[in-house]
Amino acid sequence: MKKIITAALLILISSCGIAQNSAGDAANIEPRYIIDTPTAGLLKRGAFSFESNFFQDGGVMFGLYAGALDRLTFGVSYGGVGIIGKNKVNGQKLPGVMVKYRLIDETEVMPAIAFGFDSQGKETYIDSLERYTIKSKGIFIAGSKNYTMLGFLSFHGGVNWSMEKKDGDKDMNVFAGVEKSIGQELSFLAEYDFAFNDNHGLAFGKGNGYLNAGLRWSLASGLTLGFDLKNIVKNQNNVTFANRTLKVEYVRTF
Repeated sequence: MKKIITAALLILISSCGIAQNSAGDAANIEPRYIIDTPTAGLLKRGAFSFESNFFQDGGVMFGLYAGALDRLTFGVSYGGVGIIGKNKVNGQKLPGVMVKYRLIDETEVMPAIAFGFDSQGKETYIDSLERYTIKSKGIFIAGSKNYTMLGFLSFHGGVNWSMEKKDGDKDMNVFAGVEKSIGQELSFLAEYDFAFNDNHGLAFGKGNGYLNAGLRWSLASGLTLGFDLKNIVKNQNNVTFANRTLKVEYVRTF
């Protein structure tokens, strides 16, 4: 993991490409995710994104993503808990892999449609059940539609089939999200994961689904800071208040 992080930082330092913005009315980078749920958005060809997420229990997850073709984005990620703090580090079993291909571009009447695979779940990895606290999306189909209304207003939704099934819940899942720009630099995000694949057997969910909300702030060209409240409806037994997480994203184009 140290080699991956070091290589990513060297790329950021040495790159001399043109940076862009991903939040607010001035955003010109498509969101690839709302918070945990995917969109039909892609990185432009020749662009890359380095992301870091900080969550409870000293958890950190790093990701490096690239726009390989006009319709194809891929990336790798790795993380664990106890990375920050004094507790033992517990890393995830394998790096996460994400591949997304856009099937249909957005038009005035039709949403953009993308097909993909993402093996990166969220928060702690549980070895006994071979799953993350928040399951990875696995195979997914996502749609996105954007409107101009006092800035940008975007709607997203889709279905997914997670590969994490050892808990006995193998159902198909559904998710939806919305993004609204607030001025030139801020965007508000909200998503609802119905969690049909996390509500029976040995699953963690209690049948309420996962409601998440957050803000994105373009601090500088290419640099975005995010703050999220996750699991607002307390869909797990050990949640007394929504999980507070931070996200840092840096995007450049070669």
